Amino acid sequence: MKAARALLAWSQSDLAQKSGISEPTIKRLESTDGELGGRAETVAAIRAALEAAGVEFIPENGGGAGVRLRK
Repeated sequence: MKAARALLAWSQSDLAQKSGISEPTIKRLESTDGELGGRAETVAAIRAALEAAGVEFIPENGGGAGVRLRK
């Protein structure tokens, strides 16, 4: 999530506004490493906002999962 925000030059506040998820929730989710925790609806809203802005989620392909901007 942090890497996706960095690609878009979004703050946690920006992501909160675009996803409809509270900023404290965004902060809490980013404070832990590993897979994104939280409720499925929360994760879906965050992912949808990032994808709508042009982020692509790359599945693990030997080098690990990641993100990039859509061309």
